[in-house]
Amino acid sequence: MVDPSFVALVAAAIGTCLFMAWVLGANSNSPPFAPAIGANAISTMQAAFVIGLLAAAGALMQGGSISETVGADLIDGVTITPLAATAGLLTAATFMAVGIYTRYPIPAAFATTGAMIGVGLSLGGDPAMATYQRLGTFWLLVPFMSGGLAFVTATVLRRDDVPETVGVPLLAGIVGGIVANIRLGVIPDPVADQGTLARFVSRQFGGGPTLVADVDLGTVLVTIAVGALAFYWIRNRVVVSVERGIRTFLLVLGGIVAFSSGGSQVGLATGPLENLFRVELGLPGITLLALGAAGILAGAWMAAPRLLQATSREYAQLGVRRSIAALVPGFIIAQLAIALGIPISLNNIILSGVIGGGLAAGSAGVSKRKIGFTVTFWLLTLGSSTVVGYGLYQALEAVIGG
Repeated sequence: MVDPSFVALVAAAIGTCLFMAWVLGANSNSPPFAPAIGANAISTMQAAFVIGLLAAAGALMQGGSISETVGADLIDGVTITPLAATAGLLTAATFMAVGIYTRYPIPAAFATTGAMIGVGLSLGGDPAMATYQRLGTFWLLVPFMSGGLAFVTATVLRRDDVPETVGVPLLAGIVGGIVANIRLGVIPDPVADQGTLARFVSRQFGGGPTLVADVDLGTVLVTIAVGALAFYWIRNRVVVSVERGIRTFLLVLGGIVAFSSGGSQVGLATGPLENLFRVELGLPGITLLALGAAGILAGAWMAAPRLLQATSREYAQLGVRRSIAALVPGFIIAQLAIALGIPISLNNIILSGVIGGGLAAGSAGVSKRKIGFTVTFWLLTLGSSTVVGYGLYQALEAVIGG
């Protein structure tokens, strides 16, 4: 006979997972399409509809690695119970909800990571120092990577000796080549859980000789071919009309970043339930990702339009070229984080990109005081969510145990 208390705990854990995914869908996916809305390339309602679909697709196809990190790698010696998962998700979602209500910049990755470390320690687990070192190093590098890439991108777009019929298509070609090599759960691969388009197509023609590690000549040729097609398509659009061509690239880039956002964010909602779904319930990982994708889709469709209208006004002031400069590194770093299984907040990456793109124009557009305040708030979020997660689990355990 099924224990009613266990059923209740499972229901509570799933409910908090859906709520967290809803908050992420509502709050974390607006930057990708905000520039396109500001440039009048797409309406707000159309953007919210497309964001929901793309973010949900990204969650299903790319969310597994970060979900596993959040669910199993943040604490050693214990497994996350349904009650602990509920406490961690309630903590993180509450932090996010407070941030939305007060308009303070609370990053989802920091809130979730801190909350799950707190509940893990409360369970009696040991700190996973190797994981913390890996996460901390990546998080510290993000502002420099994003800002640096945005600075280079904005500089190229602003150079008078680089015509826009070359600069913008060149960026499209680079993005296309990267897209050909992102890992997707729907593409089979004999040595990995997720395959890439470039490698899959290469294998159909024999692959060719290996060049570096497990990269063969065929994969390189497919990557170049996809990049060349992207270059050719955007170049034709830019030649006909520079502004329309740039808006097209901005719209496509926003879609790719929205897809990447879903893949990088869903694990923050589903990770705490990894042990429950995979071990205790014996369900495949795609079931949990589908749950998170449904929450992200609902959040994007129900609540994203209002935030999109606000953020689009900010991006309209930046201009389409500086917006492109902010989104390109957002896509690259989000995909790198997914490949490494590192939880991130896309808003943090985009903010760094905006600053880097602004420096290329001679002014970052963001005050040093605001930057310092934001960074301080991020650190406070990480520390305080750990404390709250620890205390909330202890309180829930005491009440249920009583």
